[in-house]
Amino acid sequence: MALSRDQIAMRVAQEFQDGDYVNLGIGIPTLAANFVPDNIEVMLQSENGLLGMGPNPTEEQLDADMINAGKETVTAATGASIFNSAESFAMIRGGHVDFTVLGAFEVDVSGNIASWMIPNKLIKGMGGAMDLVAGAKNIIVTMTHADKHGNSKLLQTCTLPLTGVNCITRIITDLAVLEVKQGAFHLTERAPGVSVDEIKSKTAGELVVPNEVPEMVFA
Repeated sequence: MALSRDQIAMRVAQEFQDGDYVNLGIGIPTLAANFVPDNIEVMLQSENGLLGMGPNPTEEQLDADMINAGKETVTAATGASIFNSAESFAMIRGGHVDFTVLGAFEVDVSGNIASWMIPNKLIKGMGGAMDLVAGAKNIIVTMTHADKHGNSKLLQTCTLPLTGVNCITRIITDLAVLEVKQGAFHLTERAPGVSVDEIKSKTAGELVVPNEVPEMVFA
């Protein structure tokens, strides 16, 4: 079965290493804050000016003034720092973010990502995505493998306006984990119960499949 949004976020959190500085984008990426492994410490950065995001607040912890870039209420972890957006983007543009996790409308085999605009649709602007894909050391994309009409979002060439060029390294979808290298998607893991044939059928770009593709493991 395809992964839920929470399960995608759980798999994303497995990528984090102790001491990492991580920016979480709007949507599924922000859920990863709830699944950081207990045995590591990471500093989660929100581009609106918070370094050290904690998990989602309980009703008792709720503070309407403490929000992330998606206007969702959050908590602050021990040692957190609050600053203005100019300093936040100086951190991003200065290459001080180890990981950025963001969603996408399309990705392609050249490592390009389209995440900010669908032509002729209402948009609120590109946000900080262009800075993040240019400044972060590693980029993980979270997305559904296909759109609501069943069309693949993993393409040979993106058709939408690009957010970044030749920049993404790993994709975690509701069906699979893939690495982008050598002009192709390389399948490394599949969601529990999802077949390789299903992943192939929903991947429009060139897909390299090893002899054995393990299922994702959730503790």
